[in-house]
Amino acid sequence: MLAQLATRSPCLVWILRQLFKSLVYMACQSMLIVLVGYTPAYRIEQQNGVPSNQQELQQHVTFTENAESIVTEWFLIKQQAYKVSLAGSLFFTGLLVGNVVFGPLSDKIGRRPVYLTGLFFEVLFGYVTAFAPSYEVFAASRLLVGLMNGGIGLVCFVLTQEYVGKSYWAMTGTLTSIIFAVGIVVFGALGYFIRPWRTLATVANSSGVLIFLLSITLPESPRWLYSQGRTERAEEVLRYVALRNGNNANNLILHRVGATKPGNHSTRQTGVLQLAMHPVLRLRTMVLMYVWYACSLVYYGLTLGASETSGSRFVNVAMYGLVELPAYPLCIYFINKNWAGRRKSMACFLCLAGSACLCTMFIPEDTGTLLSITSFALVGKLMVSAAFNIAYVYTSELYPTVIRNAGLGVCSMSCRVGGILAPFVPSMRALHTSMPFTVFCLSGLSAGCLGLLLPETLNRPAAETLEDLSSPIHSRVLEGKALLYEDDKRKSNYQ
Repeated sequence: MLAQLATRSPCLVWILRQLFKSLVYMACQSMLIVLVGYTPAYRIEQQNGVPSNQQELQQHVTFTENAESIVTEWFLIKQQAYKVSLAGSLFFTGLLVGNVVFGPLSDKIGRRPVYLTGLFFEVLFGYVTAFAPSYEVFAASRLLVGLMNGGIGLVCFVLTQEYVGKSYWAMTGTLTSIIFAVGIVVFGALGYFIRPWRTLATVANSSGVLIFLLSITLPESPRWLYSQGRTERAEEVLRYVALRNGNNANNLILHRVGATKPGNHSTRQTGVLQLAMHPVLRLRTMVLMYVWYACSLVYYGLTLGASETSGSRFVNVAMYGLVELPAYPLCIYFINKNWAGRRKSMACFLCLAGSACLCTMFIPEDTGTLLSITSFALVGKLMVSAAFNIAYVYTSELYPTVIRNAGLGVCSMSCRVGGILAPFVPSMRALHTSMPFTVFCLSGLSAGCLGLLLPETLNRPAAETLEDLSSPIHSRVLEGKALLYEDDKRKSNYQ
């Protein structure tokens, strides 16, 4: 399908390539703390008792492993070890805030200005991270980088959807997840060849400068312009794309519909509040928020369990990305089949992830066979990675264009909450050894069943405005009711 798009529109492929490059950059920033926060082996020489403060501790600590990180530079060990995790938590906190703030903002003022502004400041704060004179500056910069990363990651995903037709949404949505996973692998390889943490942070961040310069020429989303009633500007963007493709589109004219006319009051009052006020969007948002929360909780929870293996930290980072790659071809295959679609595929993958976690409860921990706890945990992660990818594509199709970023922002917020809670789930092992997997099992199964309440979007037109949700094809929430309605309508027309 990508080759077909390249044949039809080389300009759109060029635009998508710029956005995909930024995803590799954002993946490197997301994984930065894993390598720069590495704690090497060390030895404490106790001469006159235990060191009473941090200054005395530094004088008696010897790092026996040849590694440079923020731990070795600022002696983040013992009582100060929590600061490494804190820096990572601040990054994910920034992601949460960025999802909430940037989504509605891009719905209001446009995708392009928000994307370029966020990318510029992420590169700027990335250099602050690399040259931070103290831990406090480093931690603050990670919060700001996370804020920008979460915001532009969301806008970047929406742009990859809105630049192309709806028939390509599944492909572009899946490719964003693939490229992000590839970015994790690239960062692992980069860390293998560049060991000093400041040099690694600088090199990883410098690619953002080139990506920003290339992104300046990106046009605004024509779909967003049209949804705002700015049809003339949307026509200009489409003509620009046509000219880059070698086609003459001087006669291209977009016809306004009533909902997109300037001055229409309902199209201007869009935002997060509409997600709670609109009856269709309210129920959809509640279901999607729980699905995203469960995906994040199971994904990161299983990642923490599956990553507790010995070996090179650089190989572990690379494997963190590689293990996700088989999930995405499965997504592309299933979500485009009429007998599966988005709804059933997402629900099945979530239930399979929960079932894999359920199987771990019946396997002894010390078994060395292929059917081990680690094997089922990795299968669970593979399944939830597929469900997570479908959730991105599916959610963007369930929300109208005028409020799509706001909807994705709220869902991403609940996703970050699941990621924040995931590290605490393994501690439930103190209650019972199978308790963590019980939580993951129930989360996956319940989210899969709840996702079946949502309507199917395969081969159905995308809603552009809130008024479009009043039509029967967009207003349904329970799939069964929609099918009954359509059957009754066909019968009445036949009679």
